[in-house]
Amino acid sequence: MNTVVAIDQGTTGTKTALLKENGDFQLISNNQHHQIHPQDGWVEHDPEELLSNIQSGIGQACASGGQKICAMGIDNQGETIVAWDGATGTPIYNAIVWQDLRTQSNIEKLKLDGAEELTVNLAGLPLDPYFSASKMKWILDHVPEANTLLKKKRLRIGTTDSFFLDRLTGMFATDVSTASRTSLMNLKDLQWDQELCNLFGVPVEVLPEIYPTIHDFGVAADFNCPVVANIVDQQAALYGHGCKNPGDTKITFGTGAFALANTGSKIVNEAGQGFLPTVAWQLSSKSISYAVDAGLYAAGSAIDWLIGTSLAESVDSLNHFQAQSAISRGLVFVPALSGLGCPYWERSASALWLGMDLNTSKEDLCQSVVEGIALRAGQLIDKLAEMINIPEKLPIDGGLSKNPYYCQFFADVVQRKIVIPETSEATAYGTAKLALLSCAELGLMQNLFIEKPPSYSKLYSPGRNMRQEKERFAMAVERCRSWRY
Repeated sequence: MNTVVAIDQGTTGTKTALLKENGDFQLISNNQHHQIHPQDGWVEHDPEELLSNIQSGIGQACASGGQKICAMGIDNQGETIVAWDGATGTPIYNAIVWQDLRTQSNIEKLKLDGAEELTVNLAGLPLDPYFSASKMKWILDHVPEANTLLKKKRLRIGTTDSFFLDRLTGMFATDVSTASRTSLMNLKDLQWDQELCNLFGVPVEVLPEIYPTIHDFGVAADFNCPVVANIVDQQAALYGHGCKNPGDTKITFGTGAFALANTGSKIVNEAGQGFLPTVAWQLSSKSISYAVDAGLYAAGSAIDWLIGTSLAESVDSLNHFQAQSAISRGLVFVPALSGLGCPYWERSASALWLGMDLNTSKEDLCQSVVEGIALRAGQLIDKLAEMINIPEKLPIDGGLSKNPYYCQFFADVVQRKIVIPETSEATAYGTAKLALLSCAELGLMQNLFIEKPPSYSKLYSPGRNMRQEKERFAMAVERCRSWRY
């Protein structure tokens, strides 16, 4: 029976999974990697460690039960970038992660020059250090070897997927979904835009070729396994949830929280709304699907922070609370630990608690953090619903989808049915489904892959209306803004 490997290369680890053409899905491994923080606000990964974990996962998958592996798909962190020597494949600096803030001052200068209108109109993205372009420019400005290699025409800079593909298959490439997260690709013609490259000071010749999401990306020679799908992680999760029709929406609660809504063939670029038009996927040379992206920077990372400060004993300790909701008792937390994401795009915002008194306990503080993530995510869904018609059922995945208190509270906040997929690995599952689809199109499978409809293990129905609590939370958000500068 034909089987594909899915590599889910995320912010904290690399997961490997298998999907058979009959729909059987199995997580094989989860290899964590180091988080490197050279300075406050800087976040890096070791590219060689990421690649080693990918290779280890592929090896484990190929050795698992003697199964016939026909191909693989890879999803990536999205906005994280690597620079390397094209002749040797050697990285010249650590990967600069999507969370990294080192380019904030350059971004502010571009904003003052009025450049944001250009990036929004052409790339669909506001100016923010979150996206890839300013990180690429930082490499050119601060890593001497970059300019040496540029003069020799050996410099390669790209999102992490292009580094992985180059080292695995020898193909310097990315896909349209990942390229749409750089601020350098024109959303309409799906090519690197010279005007955007000039704006950020990134030579177009150092960038990878852009291809559809399902494509022949070459063969991983060490494993004799073709790579047939390449996609950014949030779009992979969207596909994994079966969100293929306009309006279909999902939200993933990982390190951050990211809501994506399928908009079909339409680019939804509502000026001033703060939401991001992006490419969902391109399944052939002619078929393109767009999406609207809305994200907040701290979700799972806020939970990790709680545990790291010893306010919470463990993840499981946050699954149930005896008291009524913290916000109904006047205690609120705004999870702006890395600033405010969509729709504010304000890095100067800071996390805060409001409403504490001498009776406030550690459990109360923890409860307010869990609720604060849900309330911020609810702002994203409410704003998206003003732009597109979101279905009544909203699928979610990620760590917080396993927390029953969070799921019920979130259902109350958004007044929608929250559904949890049978597999908690929606990102890897979506990547695997795309790989199977690509196998069928490329003739690597004898049988046509017939996809099963999504199935769900749990459903949370909305209860009490939280209009007043949401209004109070919105007031707290306004108070946290512009605190850092």
